[in-house]
Amino acid sequence: MAINIPKLILSVGVCLGAGVLGSIFTISSIPTWYATLNKPFFSPPNWIFGPVWTILYILMGVSLYLVWIKNPSTSLRTRVPTVFWIQLILNALWSIIFFGWKNPVLALVDILALWVAIFLTIKAFSKISKPAGNLLIPYLAWVTFASFLNLAIVLLNP
Repeated sequence: MAINIPKLILSVGVCLGAGVLGSIFTISSIPTWYATLNKPFFSPPNWIFGPVWTILYILMGVSLYLVWIKNPSTSLRTRVPTVFWIQLILNALWSIIFFGWKNPVLALVDILALWVAIFLTIKAFSKISKPAGNLLIPYLAWVTFASFLNLAIVLLNP
């Protein structure tokens, strides 16, 4: 099957766009507010987040592309994009809440909802394209780690 370059670029671009939106709120807060927070021993260095998220947004975009080109049944077609868009919105909202609003508690609520939405997206995408679902597993793993990091920050910064 030939790759539909415009659909692939749009799929990846939409996901990277969510990352860019989140980074608008993140960049200025890292050297200022975030630097003042107590962080757990397992907190990675700040420089790692950009490359990891870039890779995850690309994987997310390729996953979306694989589902988009599959022509799923009507019920899946209406359900899958909804759960995907919900997780993408929750993803962008996390950066706004955590870094923009400086509210780790509300961000924890958001990231837990995000985890559920990613899990449901993996299940839904896997019914249409197994590779599409599998491409989201690293994303779920990273958000699992990020959830523990968020929780630790809440607990260490009462």
